[in-house]
Amino acid sequence: MTAPAIPDSPAGFENWLNDLDPLKLKASLESGEFQKQVKAYAENVHKADTSIRDQVAEQVQASMAKWMEESAQNPKSAPINFNPTNGRPNVSRRPGFGPNPKAWGAPLDGLFSDVTTFAQATYWNTRPDDDTRAKLGKIRDYQEKTPADGGFLVPEEFRSELFQLAYEAAIVRPRAQVVPMQTSTLRYPKVDETSRVSSLFGGIVVYRTEEGSTLTGSAAKFSSIKLEATKQTALATVTNELVRDWGGFDSFLRSAFPQALAYNEDYDFLTGNGAGLPLGALSSGNGALLVVNGETGQPASTIWYENSLHMYARMLPSSIGRSVWIASPDVFAELGTMALNVGTGGSAVWMPDAHGAPVLTLLGRPVIMTEKAPAALGTQGDLSLVDFGMYLLGDRQMMTIESSEHSKFDSDQTVYRMIARNDGRPWLEQAITPHNNSATLSPYVQLATR
Repeated sequence: MTAPAIPDSPAGFENWLNDLDPLKLKASLESGEFQKQVKAYAENVHKADTSIRDQVAEQVQASMAKWMEESAQNPKSAPINFNPTNGRPNVSRRPGFGPNPKAWGAPLDGLFSDVTTFAQATYWNTRPDDDTRAKLGKIRDYQEKTPADGGFLVPEEFRSELFQLAYEAAIVRPRAQVVPMQTSTLRYPKVDETSRVSSLFGGIVVYRTEEGSTLTGSAAKFSSIKLEATKQTALATVTNELVRDWGGFDSFLRSAFPQALAYNEDYDFLTGNGAGLPLGALSSGNGALLVVNGETGQPASTIWYENSLHMYARMLPSSIGRSVWIASPDVFAELGTMALNVGTGGSAVWMPDAHGAPVLTLLGRPVIMTEKAPAALGTQGDLSLVDFGMYLLGDRQMMTIESSEHSKFDSDQTVYRMIARNDGRPWLEQAITPHNNSATLSPYVQLATR
């Protein structure tokens, strides 16, 4: 069969696109042939008129958007797989944060092509076709066997995808020790250790003995930390027009919901008081939190270089390589003007890079500026040094989604609700006295009020 002639003008491209059969276009997109044809079109246009080369991308987008809008009502149309690898955006995945085949929603993977199509199918006002109705029925049947909170259980591939998108904005989750929870409550083992002066790990004593000599007994003390998943609910009000628009709704689901989940998770994992919610790594209820005082004569609401040195010195050595600084945004000016005094002179601590921008590291560790820091400049919590690898994040690894029109019926809006369950606790519950009996050390260090 003769291949269709490639157009060499925007008008010709639009006519060529409108003449394409939707099913053939779908196959062409998934095989990559359409992308090659668009590239050939761009080359033809460039040869014909170099002045409009920069308009080609915009014209292609506009034509495609128009075609998708018009063909949405065509019964022959089907969701197009723009990514032949998996049918969803190619989200970069950190090790250990991909879909969990043992998660609650894993048996439901593959029912829907993408998370937006799934969310639209759960829309209260949808009139699903027989195939979609059967898929939703399978989810309902499966949920009868699972302790879900109502709504529709989100397939694991989509739950994982939403959280993977959230990781890009998250502080704690990408760095924490994530513990999958098959039950609502989990006892996670920890070493009951407070001192290394005479033993290690809560009771192990190591000796050197002659061959044949009697061995001296020792025993490590172990205990556990109770992780108890509590409900995290996200509500969002959207217009009914947005729900029906695949492109706009897709953008909303992949931006607003993940960012909101990440923001509130971080806030709880940093500052939660542990009463019906996580116990934050920087909460005053964290028994292992070390508070370092300011310097003698230090003015209020200032941060000196010596403060950071003394904080770094109280960090557990094994945690230094994973630690990050958590700083309130109003701390920036203090860090940017921080100086190392040498006699009557000195030098700046923060040096700009080749472009004049500040390098956001302090003593070799990254500095994260965030409004989620526990306190503003001058108050305990404005600057902290934390190893989140010593923070346990219990993840129930299940999510439900549901829509309702009742509360917003008179404004033609729909409320979407997502529910997830998780918990978080510091892995170390007390600071450790090192073997040489010097000042206590911890993975969680904070600067006191000045």
